Amino acid sequence: MKKSNIIPLSLMIFFSCGSAHPDKPVTAESAYEGVNKYCHDHYDWSAANENPSIMHVEMGAESDSAYEVVFRSYTGATVHFYVDKKTGSTKIVEKEPLLNIENEAGTIDLLDYMEKKEKPESK
Repeated sequence: MKKSNIIPLSLMIFFSCGSAHPDKPVTAESAYEGVNKYCHDHYDWSAANENPSIMHVEMGAESDSAYEVVFRSYTGATVHFYVDKKTGSTKIVEKEPLLNIENEAGTIDLLDYMEKKEKPESK
């Protein structure tokens, strides 16, 4: 029996779907919304209950290839999210201005994060 060199359509679709989401363009608004959701989910905002202005998320600089979104903690430290406009891949850089420290903290695919459903409340 002769082996076929035909690749099943389902495998072609699977391998062609990388982290880029060409059908979902990354806009400044969606970059801000995704980072804001990420920050509210991953950082403790309880310190901002009495004084909401000590913590916030804001848009930073924009380049040809990325949006910068900045999270400011109540400690004064900032976390900079560099969102790739084409893919949604987001580089995270933590900065501590008082100590002059800057650390790359990893990457996330912001579009995948935005696609996650709300967590069901535990009973």
